[in-house]
Amino acid sequence: MEEFEVSEASKKTKTIYISTIFSIALVLLMLGMLGLILVHAKNLSNYVKENIVLNIIVDEGAKETDILAFQKELNNNAAIKQTQYVNKEVAQHNLTKDLGEDFVNFLGYNPLLSTVDVYLKADYANNATIDALKKKIETNPIVKEVVYQSSLIDMVNKNISTISLVVLGFAIILLVIAIALINNTIRLAIFSQRFLIKSMQLVGATKNFIRKPFILVAALHGLIASLIAIIILLGLLYYAQKEIPEILILRNYTEFGLVLVGMVAVGIFIASISTLFAVSRYLRLKIYDLYR
Repeated sequence: MEEFEVSEASKKTKTIYISTIFSIALVLLMLGMLGLILVHAKNLSNYVKENIVLNIIVDEGAKETDILAFQKELNNNAAIKQTQYVNKEVAQHNLTKDLGEDFVNFLGYNPLLSTVDVYLKADYANNATIDALKKKIETNPIVKEVVYQSSLIDMVNKNISTISLVVLGFAIILLVIAIALINNTIRLAIFSQRFLIKSMQLVGATKNFIRKPFILVAALHGLIASLIAIIILLGLLYYAQKEIPEILILRNYTEFGLVLVGMVAVGIFIASISTLFAVSRYLRLKIYDLYR
């Protein structure tokens, strides 16, 4: 009879632990997905900013050697990520491809001018920096005009700031919910062990001696739960990449690794802290309070 009761109690404990692990894993999965959204949103923001083009229209009489020297000078500027020299022939080819017909045959000449397309680094893609850079560029005698869409840059920066605040607010709310869910799950699991905790205390075990195995088990459960969440997250990411291959341009393996490490750290930390508080609570209770 005793063996049967021990066996039933053991099965019940294992069931509770398994459900705890999977509950924590699901919460960590949500946090991991949000972390990836934040990382990808940041990378998308940088991608958009770094694809804003400043078209430097070169004077028709400028020599190609002077244009190439000017391009080299631009590449040394800390604000500029890269430049691309587009001569008249390349510009003609690109426009003909876009229009679907050769406009030179119609006009009888090529009216296009050579340009140097400038792509800025994300941190410098704002109107104040661009205006200062434009004034500096226009002092070069081979430059005829610098063209860029200031309204587009303002709109991009404004929208990115708004979206970032919304996502950050959502992230904070979800983190609080995640902590609350994991804490409640751990408390329910420890509730089933309350008599064992009090029994150990009654036979003379110190509080730290009682807490230690529970915290170690909780840390192990947090680790297992985070690994389960990571496996599911990697599966979802693999599926997303198959459906949307363009998402690869936003990938940053360092940041992606930090998200995964963060999931493990959060899982272990919250599980351990929640267990510490839950066990301490039952250590403070009187015996008759355990039945309430």
